[in-house]
Amino acid sequence: MSGSAVVEAEPPFAGAGGNVVAARSAIWDSIRGCGPAGMRIDKEELRRMILMPEYLRVAMAVSVRVKNWDVGLLAAASVKNRNDDEQAAPEAPIVVFVNSRSGGRHGQAVKVWLQKLMTEDQVFDLSAVKPSDFVQYGLTCLEKLADLGDGRAKTNRGRLRVIVAGGDGTVGWVLGTLAELFVNRRKPVPPTGIIPLGTGNDLSRSFDWGGSFPFAWRSAVKSTLYKAVTGPICRLDSWHVVVVTPDGQSIELPHSLRPMEKYAFGQNQDVDIDGELPEKISCFEGVYYNYLSIGMDAQIAYGFHCARNKKSYLAQGPIVNKLIYSIYSCTQGWFFTPCVHDPGLRGLKNILRLNIKRADYADWEQILVPSGVRAIVVLNLQNYGSGRHPWGHPKPEYLEKRGFVEAHMDDGLLEIFGLKQGWHASFVMTQLISARHIAQAAAIKMEIRGGEWNQAYLQMDGEPWKQPIAKDFSTYVVIQRVPFQSLMISGE
Repeated sequence: MSGSAVVEAEPPFAGAGGNVVAARSAIWDSIRGCGPAGMRIDKEELRRMILMPEYLRVAMAVSVRVKNWDVGLLAAASVKNRNDDEQAAPEAPIVVFVNSRSGGRHGQAVKVWLQKLMTEDQVFDLSAVKPSDFVQYGLTCLEKLADLGDGRAKTNRGRLRVIVAGGDGTVGWVLGTLAELFVNRRKPVPPTGIIPLGTGNDLSRSFDWGGSFPFAWRSAVKSTLYKAVTGPICRLDSWHVVVVTPDGQSIELPHSLRPMEKYAFGQNQDVDIDGELPEKISCFEGVYYNYLSIGMDAQIAYGFHCARNKKSYLAQGPIVNKLIYSIYSCTQGWFFTPCVHDPGLRGLKNILRLNIKRADYADWEQILVPSGVRAIVVLNLQNYGSGRHPWGHPKPEYLEKRGFVEAHMDDGLLEIFGLKQGWHASFVMTQLISARHIAQAAAIKMEIRGGEWNQAYLQMDGEPWKQPIAKDFSTYVVIQRVPFQSLMISGE
């Protein structure tokens, strides 16, 4: 994942009615989070449950700060010699990553409160420290101490848990970094809990951490830390995305994508593509946890994203963001199509060919893109667009008829649905109807080719980008499941 600061995910599409409901939902979530649970938690008892021995937390913090775990080992020895306490290993030592730019003014306040509650050594500001720095230096220092025979270091490493204070984009960034531990066989991988500071917070909702930052946030933070110690561990599928496009096109990549160093094509290799490719190609890859979409919803997200980057004062918090997003969406032609001859306002079937692999089937199967669908969403979570359920809860008879199964976030399947004009999207977002069901898939290949179109819009977990498309050669987007699952803490 990218090391630069993550911009929080916005609502994936906007319908006037849908975002008013979303704003009401955010207010209700904030009120509901004001309960007394956090007030009943004793601060000192909580600290005993989550704080690492001083020499270990100092060693990790120093290693991260100077980006050298050898220096961390020296710091551990120095602190241990000066203050050789015999503090027992905490029940669940916690490291917190805070996106201080999230949640309007709340991100910075949460960071300061957590540092007072836990000490600064176990709280990292993502504007200054990348999660990869923690894994590469801080966690390595802890592992080196354990390898040297330090029993407390070994126990703390085995019990470590992570909290992310931020939106879905921030959580995905940290999860992607922790996934490298799977790849490098550095187990166990710490499970992750969430303090919701973003706009949609669908990952947070899916694991019962709430959908909005509560008004009584100090007690809510204490409650979150306690739940992170006691909460059960759940699993989450993640999906590897590869974009293959003709070379020579200028693409401003989102944080969720990065250039691939090497790639291969063909059956059972990195990217399964059998179409014609130009001599020179560019490949990008990334991982997502919530959704990937193409079409009008991504175009609206891209426009809003650019406007907010130019006018940073627009980012005033989740509720204001949703309302501005609603107003902005009405200007993009999704609700009122002025000219059906404008290729930018036609359905996706004009540029998109969709192929899927079903569970337990090795062959690709082409799926027709329904006429009139102007946005296609490939969904992993049940929550989407600030807690909406566009896939719905189909009855068993319907599932059997369509060859579907009940959707879960750890079932190895993605749900593909379509949205037509903005009115249809609004009804879906207000949950009056379900979205247009297209397929369930274990792998997906989208082939995009232009004509009158010379660009398409995509977004992945709320990060949109403008994708140039050529008339003579296709652009491919291939989605396959990552062979291991992320570990999440349930806040239930």
